Amino acid sequence: MTVTITPAVLQDVAELRQLYFEVYGHGYPVPLGSDPAEMRRLITDPHTHWLVARKPGTGELAGSVVVQTDPGSRIGKLVGLAVHPVHREGGLAGRLTGAVCTGALATGSLDSIYATVRVVTEGPQHIVVRNGFRPLGLMPNAVEVAGCESLALFARFADDVLNRREHVPCVPAPLAPLLTAAEETSGIGYASVRPVETPGTGLLSGPVVPSTAAMEIITARSFVNRRFLEQFPDPAGRFFPLHSPNAILTPENGEFEAYADLDPVTGSCSLIAVHPYPAAMAHALEPLMSAVTRTGVDYVETLLPLSDTAGLSAFLAAGFVPSALYPAMRRLGDRFHDYVVLSRTNRQIDFRTAAVSSPVQPYLSAYLRAWTATYLPLHEVAS
Repeated sequence: MTVTITPAVLQDVAELRQLYFEVYGHGYPVPLGSDPAEMRRLITDPHTHWLVARKPGTGELAGSVVVQTDPGSRIGKLVGLAVHPVHREGGLAGRLTGAVCTGALATGSLDSIYATVRVVTEGPQHIVVRNGFRPLGLMPNAVEVAGCESLALFARFADDVLNRREHVPCVPAPLAPLLTAAEETSGIGYASVRPVETPGTGLLSGPVVPSTAAMEIITARSFVNRRFLEQFPDPAGRFFPLHSPNAILTPENGEFEAYADLDPVTGSCSLIAVHPYPAAMAHALEPLMSAVTRTGVDYVETLLPLSDTAGLSAFLAAGFVPSALYPAMRRLGDRFHDYVVLSRTNRQIDFRTAAVSSPVQPYLSAYLRAWTATYLPLHEVAS
């Protein structure tokens, strides 16, 4: 199909809303497809790349795609890919994806672009792979769209970025299956990384705060942001691209403050940072998860450097499972540092209806191994 691909303009907002409705119905959870004010903001934002495809002559809107960027972290996110049902033949989704990513990377302001892809069908997974994205992981129960769904993580990198990664000599042993999957599917070397047993990995063996313990949630966004910047004045302590906290979770004694991006619409929560340090909340995860669940969220994820053995061990001990790896995610000087996504879900995980493509399959196997090691210790199964 012949189309013209051009940047979106403000006059497109009404037709874009109709496009996203035609493709996703009322279930699309992203404001860029439903909120006119947010759509206008993004279209005029110099750090956002929004392309639309139109049929020549009629000007009929056939597709849309967006790359949102976080200039400070030099990372972009591919979102909002939609092709009208009557125009799905001819590879338009792939053309839009290629055009927006190539254009965004050509600015020289990005080191990588990532995408979280639904695994309802295999098609979208193949589209991003054909456009240079590497599979990096699988996050079960990560989002509420048409029911509870899992997401696969992919990323595309600028030239020479992966060649300047900082070496990590060792990681907690539960991460080993994830690193093996990354080597197998993405060709990123981790053979020299040594898995080590660290104190506290696996489910907590010490005293745990009961799930009925009081946990306060503060959701005044402006206050949360001010407090976040006070507690983490160094940008190194608040690295979580394209997310900002809208809630603080804290016990009555103020032992720790967990800063989170809560999204009840998608049923997900990104745990952005913990003050004074991640291990401070390890024994209080159950009341924290209970408090988050009361807001309508049952999936929690966090992001930690691959080199942060202590932080990774704390979350692993609290029942989080390694879900995805993001190589060369963060640029410091002329070197790049790898990060790990760890997640925990309160819902039963069911992969029977998931369409996991062959590039993502090793991550499914790695997740199942890590989940089993965390929640079904072999000595308990044997007994």
